[in-house]
Amino acid sequence: MNPDIQATRLAELSAREALALFKRGELSPLELTRDCLARIERHNPVVNAFCHVDTEGALNAARASEQRWRRGEPVGALDGVPGTIKDLTLTAGMPTRKGSTTTPAEGPWEIDAPFTAHMRKAGAVLLGKTTTPEFGWKGVTDNPLYGVTRNPWNPELTAGGSSGGAGAAAALNLGMLHQGSDAGGSIRIPCGFTGTFGIKPTFGWIPQWPASAMSTLSHLGPMTRTAADSSLMLSVIAQPDARDGYAGTVCPIDWLATEPRNLEGMRIAYSRDLGYISVAPDILRAVDAAVEALTALGAEVVEVDPGFDSPKATFDTLWHAGASRLLDGLDDARRDALDPGLRAIAEHGKTLTLTDYLVAREARTALTAHMAEFHREFDLLVTPTLPLSPFAVGHDVPPGSGYVDWVDWTPFSYPFNLTQQPAASLPCGLDDHGLPVGLHLVGPRYRDDRVMAVARLLEARLPRLTPPMARE
Repeated sequence: MNPDIQATRLAELSAREALALFKRGELSPLELTRDCLARIERHNPVVNAFCHVDTEGALNAARASEQRWRRGEPVGALDGVPGTIKDLTLTAGMPTRKGSTTTPAEGPWEIDAPFTAHMRKAGAVLLGKTTTPEFGWKGVTDNPLYGVTRNPWNPELTAGGSSGGAGAAAALNLGMLHQGSDAGGSIRIPCGFTGTFGIKPTFGWIPQWPASAMSTLSHLGPMTRTAADSSLMLSVIAQPDARDGYAGTVCPIDWLATEPRNLEGMRIAYSRDLGYISVAPDILRAVDAAVEALTALGAEVVEVDPGFDSPKATFDTLWHAGASRLLDGLDDARRDALDPGLRAIAEHGKTLTLTDYLVAREARTALTAHMAEFHREFDLLVTPTLPLSPFAVGHDVPPGSGYVDWVDWTPFSYPFNLTQQPAASLPCGLDDHGLPVGLHLVGPRYRDDRVMAVARLLEARLPRLTPPMARE
């Protein structure tokens, strides 16, 4: 290893920086993987980002990558870069328990889901599986099987969910490329709480198999420390797979295209509260400052609400109906073992009628059409990612808030699962307690390129957030 690289600390490398070092022969995938594994051993007992670490498999994959780089024959765009897969996604050789004691404890674990297969084919070194709430059902990460995932900025606080393990791993750079899934905010919530970047791409760009219980609400996407690394990851994973019956056409976006120099000619809507949300003042101050950077980049920013009422009732109907499928095939003992909150919404889902479901589908269609019309005038919608800061672990809602469930405190995220639009969370500063704040970027369907271009330009102007634990 080049001694200058050691001085800059491997823990701070991005995926793109690591690949450049591999190419120049100044760093090997094996050295980088060993460093990641050592830091996982140090930090994971505190944050519980990983529910499974595949040390032997990761080292073997890194050795194979090292040999390819020595021959000058990298197998793909991610060759040798360490990454992770969420515990909802099938991964050959690793357990997929979905955070639930109701799932089989023994394999065989022989199949890669499309996301995993694309990562392997591109040469990524898979370090292990990241934690999720049981079946990914809520906006914080704790489960009956693996316990509580904590925030690297303060272990007494939640990292969010349901991709909370991936968010914590990304914040500590325990691997550079992390898979999340998002059916109501599960990529963007932990990114907002951990100071990382993540995008829920347009539905259909990233193949998903087996299908989520939440059906067409669920999107897969990257979670990384930088938007540039997510672009790199998207260039690999946004490829079709015949197993996904919902997948659309081949994605035409060039994820690696050079971003524009500025945002001149772009018209961006800024809604501080969607017209009906109470947002903490310190959150708004950080978001307002980031929006000023959009103006400095040349965009025309118009403060305007998108003009819809809260779609919580619509989302709840579809969410609970999806959750009800999880009860099928479970005997009484296994139902009793479920997270009580998950069981409650699943049982409510069983009471919904076909008419209830169809009414919700009609409302979803109307919201989708409304946002399509809105984006005829505005290239992008910007909001806070979350209206509040991370709260104490062990709670589904902030203590004393009066909220009933996790959907109450995540009002900026789930509307755009209903509409299937691309939506990303970009770290934009710190709140009054020194905790991360996220900026929410929402684009028209199929225009993920706009979201990513704005994110990459903005992140160069905004502070890069690193939790104190990562510097220990």
